[in-house]
Parts: sequence; structure tokens; C-alpha cells
Amino acid sequence: MSLTGKVAIVTGGAQGIGRAIADGLAAEGATVVVADLNPPEDGIRADVSSEEDVEAMVREMLERHGSIDVLVNNAGLYATLAMRPFEEIPLEEWRCVMDVNVASMFLTCRAVVPVMRERGGGKIVNISSGTPFRGVPFLLHYVTSKGAIVAFTRSLAKELGKDNVLVNCVAPGFTMTEGVQSQPEVIEKLREVSIAARTLQRDQLPEDVVGAVVFLCGPGSDFVTGQTIVIDGGQYFH
Repeated sequence: MSLTGKVAIVTGGAQGIGRAIADGLAAEGATVVVADLNPPEDGIRADVSSEEDVEAMVREMLERHGSIDVLVNNAGLYATLAMRPFEEIPLEEWRCVMDVNVASMFLTCRAVVPVMRERGGGKIVNISSGTPFRGVPFLLHYVTSKGAIVAFTRSLAKELGKDNVLVNCVAPGFTMTEGVQSQPEVIEKLREVSIAARTLQRDQLPEDVVGAVVFLCGPGSDFVTGQTIVIDGGQYFH
């Protein structure tokens, strides 16, 4: 129970990878709150691309639990995005992806870090993707946003080291979440080719991401910051 006594918030944690992470942190003793557009009964409704919603989310966390020790930035857009040549991506959709996948992390960190500083430190884990390491085509806005998260993680880690706030990243491969399974076109285009490229040739499940995130949130990673762990069954060696 390495996270006993810790308070964690997981954005986009109502289903998929976020839900698996929330359950994994809770299993290690953390008090976990899920923030989502459609949260579970004990969660917080929040659009993490909204400055007002994020500030309200942090206020509610402090009212409920008095602290925030762990932030997992998992919320993002992926499964509902159409795969298409970059010239066909509308600017509005590009900006929406950047707001939800990248600006949200800026907003949540900006709101949460002051709380962590007061407590003498904390752990932030950002969820990226293996796609920017492989240069996946036809999802340029998504891949660009996930590459930005790696850069965001490195720069913020440097900035917050003096505060004992550790910032790391995990980059999952193509994962069979509920959202992906509801999009037959995505499965048709990406499932088999992803499995074939892996060293471990099977479907990746949300639970496959949990162990690394729990490690980065717990005491075993107290001298680890600015790092990205690729979790894709050995499709890319990072």
C-alpha cells in the first residue's frame, strides 16, 4: 500500500486507461477522485480544457480532502478523431485537440502545483502516446499534441525540481479501451498492424499501463523526473 494517505486526482478517469489508473492507485491505498465530463457518482464533473472548471475542480478537491499529492493528466481526445490526410483536418478540430490534450495539462498543473508546493512536493504523471516516437500518419493533430506532452513534461520537471514536484510521462501504444472498441474503423486500421509490430504480440489493455503509473506516483520513483516510459509491448524501444 505504497500510496496510503495520499490524495490523487485522475482526469478523464471515468473509463478506459484513466479508469484503470484510478483503480490501480486506489488499490495502493490512495484516496482517488476522478474528474471527467461524465464522472462516477463520487467524482467531479470538469472540462479540463476550461480554466474555470479546472479551478473549481481544485477547490472542490481541497474542500473534500484538504490536499492533492498526485495528479494524473489522462484526459484527451483520440478514438473519435477521423484518420485523414493533414490537409483535410479542419483548423477548429486541430485547436480542439490541442486544447483538450495539451492546454488542459497546463491548466491542471498551474492549479495544482501551488497546493503541492505548500505540502512540500508531489507527483505529476502525464499520459502521452507512443505515436510521436513512431511518426504515425493521418492523425497529425493527435500525434503533434502527444509529442507536445513529452516536451511539456521535460520542461516542467526542470522548473519544479526545486519544489520536489516530480513530473513524468507514460506513452501507451494502441490500447483496446471502450472508446476504441466503439470505433470499428479505428480497430480495422490500427489493431492488427499494431500487434504485428510488437515484441509482445497481443492486444494492449488499459491495465497494462497501470503499473508504470503507480510506480511514478509512489515512493519508488522519488529520484525520477522528466522521464517518459513507453508502454507498447516493445513496438518502439525508447
